[in-house]
Amino acid sequence: MQETLKVSVWRGDGEGGAFQDFRVPAQANQTVLDVVTHIQRELDPTLAYRFACRVGMCGSCAMVVNGRARWTCRTHVRKVVQDGRLELRPLANLPVIRDLATDMAPFFDKWARAKGTFQPKDSADGAVPEEFHVVPPSSAKRQAADAGIECIGCGVCYASCDIVAWNGAYLGPAALNRAWTLVNDVRDGARRDRLDAVAGDAGCHACHSTQSCTERCPKGIDPSGAIAGLKRTLFWGMFGLDR
Repeated sequence: MQETLKVSVWRGDGEGGAFQDFRVPAQANQTVLDVVTHIQRELDPTLAYRFACRVGMCGSCAMVVNGRARWTCRTHVRKVVQDGRLELRPLANLPVIRDLATDMAPFFDKWARAKGTFQPKDSADGAVPEEFHVVPPSSAKRQAADAGIECIGCGVCYASCDIVAWNGAYLGPAALNRAWTLVNDVRDGARRDRLDAVAGDAGCHACHSTQSCTERCPKGIDPSGAIAGLKRTLFWGMFGLDR
């Protein structure tokens, strides 16, 4: 008899819901996303969830698996299953659209509030420079920016952040990490505005350095370090120093 997994899946919307149990055949090298796909295709076509690339490039399949936010496409069942059971919830700290699908709008709204888009510098006469700005790969600012540039906005750090859970206005680790990469981008012309945007009560100073964002980032990025960098920069900026 084939071994099966008992999978408890959150069903419902922002108004409430409950867990529904499914039995899914256990397979070799099975990912959690494979399990969810099996449920939707073979057992209940009404199950709502989100995915795209299936190879860890888009981050859209992130869910809470047995209490921890993860990319389901890169999470093998054998590494997270507990006594033959899986519990699947939508990402925390975000509105639930339905079942396992969350509304990412608040996450990206905070990215915008942290001024997370590149703003090119203008030349002295106000025109956009014609030549590319050469940034030596070995420079300190280039290395600081490179450390966090690979964020794909999956929301795992945001869902794992205790401060976001306590303070809904907090910008969150992904938005602040993005701000830090741009603060260190010597080509960017909005540095002062960006630092002002992340300096308020909902900005970097609200972080308690619990490190959950760094621990759980699937890309190995260190948002906690980025937030600490913003704190240092703002501190030294009070004395007119750029560090």
